[in-house]
Amino acid sequence: MSTWQVWSAGLGTVSVMMLVVWAISVARKDASIVDRVWGMAFVVAAWTYAAAAGTWGARTWLILALVTIWGVRLSVYITARNWGDDEDQRYRAMREKRPNTFALSSLWRIFLLQGALAWVISLPLLAAAAYDQPGDLVWLDLLAVVAWTVGFVFEAGGDWQLSRFLNDPANRGKVMDRGLWRYTRHPNYFGDTVVWWSFFLVALPTGAWWTAVGPLLMSVLIVKVSGVALTDRNMSGGSSREGYDEYVARTNQFFPGPPKSRDEIDV
Repeated sequence: MSTWQVWSAGLGTVSVMMLVVWAISVARKDASIVDRVWGMAFVVAAWTYAAAAGTWGARTWLILALVTIWGVRLSVYITARNWGDDEDQRYRAMREKRPNTFALSSLWRIFLLQGALAWVISLPLLAAAAYDQPGDLVWLDLLAVVAWTVGFVFEAGGDWQLSRFLNDPANRGKVMDRGLWRYTRHPNYFGDTVVWWSFFLVALPTGAWWTAVGPLLMSVLIVKVSGVALTDRNMSGGSSREGYDEYVARTNQFFPGPPKSRDEIDV
């Protein structure tokens, strides 16, 4: 199969997955389920690319291992975190604005749109899973594993630390400024971004430099649209959490770094 055919196969399987999830969301009247399957969309795409291309070399198995661990962990975490909650306010606002047409319009406005985004972002997975040259792993693959490990520790570690913090009644009304959250206000989003650039490093030895479109788009979405920007926007105007404004003043927004001293804050 050609590269285009393999990529199109990925679009097909991801679209079918999103269609099934949409049908479940209509029955449950909860579009938030799309967030739970976001990570799995890339797992499905990567395995489709590998099966359609049939190369099954070392690079294929490497990218499948990395994206599967990442995607499954993310979907399980989001599902557990939101279990029993009502529909997310973003989707609830869309539903209230168009109550009579939301069930149908959510198919393309939410589910197929996110499927299409995942399809484009998955370009590094396509090259890494489908191309059979070079046959052996190279130094960039080692660098990719190191980068993936760093990103995964920040993302999964940040989520775990925040979950433990929020589940402790003693922390009610307080700001999370410990562990990885001491060095960046968004360790999970920073880690997610690094993970995606590690996927690009796995694809790069194949000569597929153009797959940088994937992590670039993911980075923009995380920083400017749905991740960092959305969280900061929701927290803007002052937070009820004790010491939040001081936390913002002393802590890097995205890239990790040492907290600013009180003298640096005053300046």
